[in-house]
Amino acid sequence: MINLIEGKAWIFGDNIDTDQIYPGRYLELTEPNKIAAHAMEGVDPNFSKDFKAGGILVAGDNFGCGSSREHAVITLKESGVSAVIANSFARIFYRNAINLGFPALICKDARLKIKKGDRVTIDLSAGTVTDVESGEAFQGEKLSDHVMKIIENGGVIPMIKARISSTRS
Repeated sequence: MINLIEGKAWIFGDNIDTDQIYPGRYLELTEPNKIAAHAMEGVDPNFSKDFKAGGILVAGDNFGCGSSREHAVITLKESGVSAVIANSFARIFYRNAINLGFPALICKDARLKIKKGDRVTIDLSAGTVTDVESGEAFQGEKLSDHVMKIIENGGVIPMIKARISSTRS
C-alpha cells in the first residue's frame, strides 16, 4: 500500500502548463529515458540534469493546464517524480494523473512555506504534507479510497486487469 511518500522538494509557480512539463515538439519520442530527458524543460531547462529520482514537485495554482495529452504525467513518472503537490490542478491533468496511478495532492498552504530542497513527506491516505526541515504540517485534500486503490495498482488499466484476473481464478 502506497501511503507515505518522501522526497526533496522542487518548487514551481502558478499555471505550469503541459508544454512546460513536456514540450510538444518531443511527442514522437517513445523511449522512457528520452522522454524523461525533457521533463519540465519549458520552465527549468536544467531540471532533467539536476533532478534526483524520488523528488516531489510543489507548485501553485492550476498545475498542468493546457493540453489534455497524458504525456505530461507520463514524463513526470518516467523522470522519477514521486508526486506533485499543488494549490490546484487543471482538471484534465489531475484526472490523467489519477488514471495513470500518479499521486497528485491538492494542498493550498504548502507552496508558500516549503523551500526548494526541503525534505517533504506526504501521507496520501490522510492528505497531509509535512516539511521535515521545519516540522510544519499542512492539511491537503484527502484522496478517496477509490483513488487510493487506483494509485496502489499503478493506474486504472492495471487495476481493471487485476480485477479481471482475480474473477477468472
